Amino acid sequence: MGAAIVAFKAVAPLFLAIFAGVAFSRSKTVTENWVDILNKYALKIGLPALVIASLLKVETGAGIYWRFILINSVYFITSMLLAYPVARIFGLSKQVRSALMLIFSYGNVAYLGIPVLQNSYGELAVPLAGIISSVYIFWLLTLGVTLIELHSDQRMTAREFVKNQLGNPLMLAVIAGLALSLFKIQLPVVISETIRLFAGSVTAVVLFSLGIFLGLHRAGNLKNWATALMWSVVILVVLPFAFYLVVKNLGLNELQLKSTVLEAAMPLGLTPYALATQYKLETSLIARIVVVSTLLSLVSIPVWIVILG
Repeated sequence: MGAAIVAFKAVAPLFLAIFAGVAFSRSKTVTENWVDILNKYALKIGLPALVIASLLKVETGAGIYWRFILINSVYFITSMLLAYPVARIFGLSKQVRSALMLIFSYGNVAYLGIPVLQNSYGELAVPLAGIISSVYIFWLLTLGVTLIELHSDQRMTAREFVKNQLGNPLMLAVIAGLALSLFKIQLPVVISETIRLFAGSVTAVVLFSLGIFLGLHRAGNLKNWATALMWSVVILVVLPFAFYLVVKNLGLNELQLKSTVLEAAMPLGLTPYALATQYKLETSLIARIVVVSTLLSLVSIPVWIVILG
């Protein structure tokens, strides 16, 4: 019981920020524009700063993280490709299949995952969280977008795809953070502190935005919510548990194992919702899963923290 209370206290402040957004959404001044503006700030400024700040803490001289990176990459890719057999078994449309690629693979590893790991395991977990976030972002913006494009009616040319990638702040942040860490480049203090300033703001901004999103979301019918509940259980329990059974014997150290599995057990975030909106991929389904999985994670994340120790 004591461990469960400690775990709950570690994540409770994060969810209080979400609930504050839910309460604020009842204000007459709040509209969907709030969510759009806050998320644009997070995606273009806050999250890139958070990724860079986290990667700056990676001690490349203390050991190479290739096994750690490989394991998280394999999990992400496997989870994404799992949408193909699942869609075939259940006879789902290609739009739902593309949506499942996002649902199965990309949890809220940055906005929620980084502060959860920091609160649960301390500052030593922050570089690991940054690496995992970078791995997820890289594969989402390369393999994920490519697969979605292949099944989309709005296909890009190869030139447009490369141009979008090179101009994407998230991808640029991953490249910049890895370069600074690998080559041990010391940024001027004024620049590094500015990056940390923006990085420190993004968690509260996004969690508050998520709360507003939850408060403004339409209820829908019971069947739709039951479907969202089913997929939420898959991403919060089934996939990370199967991953845990495999990865615990693959030679990761204790903190790497805890960080890897806990990040895999994060609820669905708003980034897949943004991509689903762009490519018209069952946005209502993804929105409901964001709602349900986030609410369920208030219980599931402390449980995972207790299981992992």
